Amino acid sequence: MSTYEIAGGVKVARPTMAGHLRDYLARIRGGDLGALPAVLGLVVLTLIFGAARPNSFFSAGNLANLFNQAAGLTMIAMGLIFVLLLGEIDLSAGYAAGVCGAAMAILLTDRGYAEPVALLGALLTGVVIGLALGFLVAKVGIPSFVVTLAAFLAFQGVLLNLLGEGKNLSIPDGFIKSLNKDSLPVSWSWGLAIASVAVFALFQFLRYRGRADRGLLTEPIGVTLLRVAGIAALILTATAILTRERAINPAVASLKGVPIAALVIGGFLVLWTLVLGRTSYGRHVYAVGGNPEAARRAGIPVDRIRISVFVIGSFMAAIGGIMLVSRAGSVDPNTGGSSTLLYSVGAAVIGGTSLFGGKGKVIHAVIGGAVIAVIDNGMFLMDFSSGTRYIFTGVILLIAAGVDALARRRAAAGNR
Repeated sequence: MSTYEIAGGVKVARPTMAGHLRDYLARIRGGDLGALPAVLGLVVLTLIFGAARPNSFFSAGNLANLFNQAAGLTMIAMGLIFVLLLGEIDLSAGYAAGVCGAAMAILLTDRGYAEPVALLGALLTGVVIGLALGFLVAKVGIPSFVVTLAAFLAFQGVLLNLLGEGKNLSIPDGFIKSLNKDSLPVSWSWGLAIASVAVFALFQFLRYRGRADRGLLTEPIGVTLLRVAGIAALILTATAILTRERAINPAVASLKGVPIAALVIGGFLVLWTLVLGRTSYGRHVYAVGGNPEAARRAGIPVDRIRISVFVIGSFMAAIGGIMLVSRAGSVDPNTGGSSTLLYSVGAAVIGGTSLFGGKGKVIHAVIGGAVIAVIDNGMFLMDFSSGTRYIFTGVILLIAAGVDALARRRAAAGNR
């Protein structure tokens, strides 16, 4: 049942908690699953590995390691979300991350530039790569699969030419090296956690009040309160665990606090979520991904949107490359190679982004990245071989793609 209220001078229906739940279940039955399968999978995997290795998996040190482990691929996956929203693909993102990381390391060591200049060099390299890829796809008309496959091969050669066969270029201690290794002080960690909860709660209630004032349909206030309570519990519990001592020998060097990598992930999550959800550019991206021809007729500059998503994708690949180099403390010809691209695409798809375009959110990259990190980390703690971990991750990716295909089919059948 629904109750009625006067909002903005207009009589509107406001669903009760029970009505909201029925609507949500109806959307699920209609194929609108969102990130639900990934969240459920993450919970199940966490419980399984936690039960198998309770002392190690749930330790503060392992939780911090999960953030550091997932940071690089999650950054790359965030950029791929924009590309996938248009139904395109970027197979070069992994090695693009490696090239950007190598450019940063060379500027920092061989050229002797300061860290800000080296970071800017890596980011500009990513932007240039994205402009080139986007131009070839949008203006020349070469399919993104072909363009990025060629770039995938070319960037491997670029890395080899920049670094030489088997060369390993170490970066010095400093800000860059601390990005994916060090942690915030305990006081900063708690301050950041409390501020994050407060800001999230403020945005949720402003959104609720804004819709009510404009006479729009609002969800029950209880749903908003539950969402805020859930996020608060998650953030504060994680902070409580991460601020415990996790050093092997605390007398020599203390190690506690939220990893800086978590701040980087959270910062870009907020930025790109606002871009996609609160700007006209974000609406244009979804419109082009849903129906390019209709978007063109509506006056949306489709080619510019297509170029821009590749720029964002390669820019985030550069951020991912920086995080990969920071964690390893060095760069070599394999940086960004091996399973980096596959895991990044897998993170986006497992998290709930559709390979067919028009459906996806930045949070999907974070959830999917967490799933992959938990699988890799948990199976490593259980002494599974690398081959078994690859097989299991591949099966999870196949299941996620299958769920997406079935959901789209069910949604299409419901619209007939």
